[in-house]
Amino acid sequence: MAWDEWQQIKANVAERHSTDMRLNELPPDAGPSSNSVTGGVKSSKKAWLTAGEGVGSLRTALGTALRQLEEGQAGLGTSESCLGATAQREVYSSWKRYLGHVSKRCGSLQSILEQVGHDQLKTDEAVKAEIDVLQVQFTDTDAVGGRAKGR
Repeated sequence: MAWDEWQQIKANVAERHSTDMRLNELPPDAGPSSNSVTGGVKSSKKAWLTAGEGVGSLRTALGTALRQLEEGQAGLGTSESCLGATAQREVYSSWKRYLGHVSKRCGSLQSILEQVGHDQLKTDEAVKAEIDVLQVQFTDTDAVGGRAKGR
């Protein structure tokens, strides 16, 4: 798969999902809130379920991108004599692993959001505890490259 094809896939995914999820802000002059914890923000079952669906659609898009990456690897073979093919296999393997982890993270988050929507996680503390578990389980790795180490 050529770099421009990968860029096009990413652009297509971003285009499809750019307006699916939006957060509305409180007006700047909302005045004193009735609830100091939430600032008067109210929650609804539909909002939580919609958020879960949005995360689920990201997971579906990741699966599609992964399948397209796999198709692009079809004719590469296993020869070590071509350095470009070897490098491409390594990059593909890295992206496959990364997309797999992101997909699992989306699935876990989707489950939490849907549980909140179905009132299975009723308190803010329970929701926060579940999100904290996710953050520990799927700790992001530091970005590589682009940094002047020790300079």
